[in-house]
Amino acid sequence: MKDHFKAIFCSYAEIFFFQSGWLGALIFVMTLVNPFVALCGILSVVAAYLFAKFIRMESVYLESGYYTYNPLLVGLSLGYILEVSPLMVFFVISAGILAFMVTILMANIFATYLRLPILSLPFVLCSSLTYLASRRYSNLLVAWESRASYTPEFLSDLFSHLPQWLSGYFESFGAILFLPSVLVGMVFCVLVLGYSRILFFLSILGYYVGTGVRALLLGSSQQAFGDIASFNFILIAMALGGVYLIPSPRSYLIATVAVVVSILVLDSIEVFMSYYTIPAFTLPFNLVSLGFIFVLGILRYSGMAVCVGATPEETLENHLADKLRYHGEQQRTLHLPFSGPWKVWQGFDSGWTHKANYKYAYDFVIVDEEGNNCRGTGEKVDDFYCFDKPVLSPIRGRVIRVTNNLPDNPIGKVDEANNWGNLVILEDPRGFYVEISHFKFESLEVSEGDWVERGTILGRCGNSGYSPQPHLHIQIQGSDKIGAETLPFSFVSYVDDNIYFANDLPDEKRRIEPLFVDKRLDGMTTFLLNDVIRFDILKEGEVIDELRLEIKSALDGTFYFETLLGRLYFGKHEGTFYFYRVEGRDRWLPLLFLAMPRLPLAHKPGMVWSDFVPVGLTTTGFQRVLARFASAFLPDFARVQVNQKFRTSNIVEAVIQPGGRQFERKAIVTLDTKLGLASVKIDHFEFRRIKDEKKQPVFVPAGTRQESW
Repeated sequence: MKDHFKAIFCSYAEIFFFQSGWLGALIFVMTLVNPFVALCGILSVVAAYLFAKFIRMESVYLESGYYTYNPLLVGLSLGYILEVSPLMVFFVISAGILAFMVTILMANIFATYLRLPILSLPFVLCSSLTYLASRRYSNLLVAWESRASYTPEFLSDLFSHLPQWLSGYFESFGAILFLPSVLVGMVFCVLVLGYSRILFFLSILGYYVGTGVRALLLGSSQQAFGDIASFNFILIAMALGGVYLIPSPRSYLIATVAVVVSILVLDSIEVFMSYYTIPAFTLPFNLVSLGFIFVLGILRYSGMAVCVGATPEETLENHLADKLRYHGEQQRTLHLPFSGPWKVWQGFDSGWTHKANYKYAYDFVIVDEEGNNCRGTGEKVDDFYCFDKPVLSPIRGRVIRVTNNLPDNPIGKVDEANNWGNLVILEDPRGFYVEISHFKFESLEVSEGDWVERGTILGRCGNSGYSPQPHLHIQIQGSDKIGAETLPFSFVSYVDDNIYFANDLPDEKRRIEPLFVDKRLDGMTTFLLNDVIRFDILKEGEVIDELRLEIKSALDGTFYFETLLGRLYFGKHEGTFYFYRVEGRDRWLPLLFLAMPRLPLAHKPGMVWSDFVPVGLTTTGFQRVLARFASAFLPDFARVQVNQKFRTSNIVEAVIQPGGRQFERKAIVTLDTKLGLASVKIDHFEFRRIKDEKKQPVFVPAGTRQESW
């Protein structure tokens, strides 16, 4: 029963871009200010929800309210014009089910073909249809004069003294749920302010930019501030400035431009719809917001919110942390194509050959302790340290092309007719091709059509093609053609001066070395799906709580630890274990995240590495509110660095360095071959693993999938 109520109330919250059932319940209570509007709204959303359960739609798709907030809006809109009658109940229920079906249809079409959200477009369509249909039903009592929602008389007298520019803002806010009342609008403003300062700021920005410009165009501020359809400006600013784009000065400017553009859309729609006596509803909001999102998506605007958080603040802090955590290309990743230390000779867009269409490429050589890449004067190819060294496959994939019969050049000479020399082109199942060039004459050990795993020996480093001295060249390209245009990529799991890099691009002249997964560390960080692990929580040696973690899998395949109050997502990617993000209100999960945000699955004595975590994990109260809001303008407010190192092969130390004047925090994580994550010490707390709990059925080793970012 609790889940049913949550799903219904989340429908109310979704209208304001909230993800909170209890806030939805408060919004529902406010709709009771106009009982008839409230009745029609709840009738419609309950009808849609029950119909969804009747056709056996899975609860996981209903719990967020995404598929039922459009039926809710349809019900509220009908409550705004209908009179009480027995037929009204049938009409509202039918309209709610219609809106639900249209929502399912449009959601799938938009997601599949346009990669767009549906916003409240199903509501606009269905409400327009039902408004038109109601004209034909003589037994259905329709009040074409808009109803005013009820406000106590003493408050009405108080609000009558508010200036129109302020009362218009509150009434427009209330009109989002067909309750154009100063009282209701004030309450909604307070709820938005409490939920997200960014959304509140954007509501003010959108409303006053839109009504201000519109007043200039109309020549009447009274007409501009008196039109409750200005709620479209509020919704546009909130959607573009804080929900679907990463909050930033640039997103706020885009939202401002969109609001100004929407004025023309709003007025033209009002003129057209007035012919049919139908309100504009949220059609201007939908057309402008979807148009901007679609165009920005086509242009691959970097500020699009890939993962939308519960609030704009959460979206922003996760984006800023991820930007610092994952420096390299997130999809096209390579392991280094060799073993042992090699030196970067050329990187991206540098040197003499990595230019224009071929700028995304790396060249490697081997040097000695003095930095020399050859013995003596280097007159012969075999004087060079990298010559005849094994070249390994950087991916798992299919061999597509092989060239193996070109001679190695004398030192200082190049083969201008065959630029790439002896080569291998590999096809990666992720959708790209890897070319490795300048192999030694007849040294290739693979043939076209072979399947190779990471680390498979492909051949030997040589000096064929446009190569004045022996070196190894590697690039990623979009096709299997020799000489195709290169694409950006990054290297994973390597060390530079005993500093571990999980996913990055090494600088030129640096000596780097690949790391290979240690089965022992891999096993200690493998958790079994549906298993349960428990920790005693100790403070100063005394047990104060118990943490029970159940390993589960989300719809997208991501694994997480679940408690009664939250989730901690984790996974393994290209040789590194990660904690990805925390959801919910569990006080202990953020401490686990802070203590070990990532762990290399390979050990070198004294190896160090750095990571960054969301600022919300290290702050509370007003300090968190300030940091989250200010980080849109000053990203350093969200910079929280975690420096880690191996004390031993089983013990990891961490120093958490928040920005500002906060003190450093320290953590120690102990791993064990039997217990896995054996203990975590952070601040004054210790998480101590409890041995032996009866196992649940095991299905999948959790956290072992290759996650895409």
